[in-house]
Amino acid sequence: MFKKHIPNTITCLNLISGCIATYWAFQGDYHMALLFIIIGAVFDFFDGMVARLLHVSSPIGKELDSLADDITFGFAPSAILFSFLAQLTADSQWPIAYCAFIMAAFSALRLAKFNLDERQALGFIGLPTPANALFWGALVTGLCDHQLYFEGMEWCIVAGILVSSYLLVCELPMFALKFKTWGWKGNEIKYVFLLTCIPLLFLGYFGLAAIIAWYVVLSAVNSCRSR
Repeated sequence: MFKKHIPNTITCLNLISGCIATYWAFQGDYHMALLFIIIGAVFDFFDGMVARLLHVSSPIGKELDSLADDITFGFAPSAILFSFLAQLTADSQWPIAYCAFIMAAFSALRLAKFNLDERQALGFIGLPTPANALFWGALVTGLCDHQLYFEGMEWCIVAGILVSSYLLVCELPMFALKFKTWGWKGNEIKYVFLLTCIPLLFLGYFGLAAIIAWYVVLSAVNSCRSR
């Protein structure tokens, strides 16, 4: 009886990680916020795996997973962007900062669609919420670390929020790093992605953001070639 609660416990740890990430985001500590988003992503990876290994998958676990994901990968990155936009505008244009929460709403919509969409067993339709969260968390942390600011940056960030919100719910097929076999044939796009990501890892936070952007571009190219 005890083992059936293990996956849901891991999912709750994901949710708690998202809550802690949100706290640090509102404090303006983007390093800690990103760290707890990454910790949440680790828990998110293992909860489904453990459920399958223990043969204790359940409908409530599926719903709980989406709720946890919307906190960790929807609300927490939105909180990072809210704090960053408020910092950029120095409260003089504070309503702009609230645009950050558009992304939290679209993340919830994307997760709801995922639960109902049977096409996403081997891949994704639209940008996965963890990838979106890691992109924004890494980008904002990198910008703050290197003190890279320019006139009108807040509007660029808002435009980026709208683009990523669209990518979350669009019909663009995106590959998943799931391998049925380890051979090259049938896994070309996955191996190309993994190999090209290696040099990007040396770019720090910007490298992590670049990896997510490259994932979207490569998925779009692969989708066009498949048509």
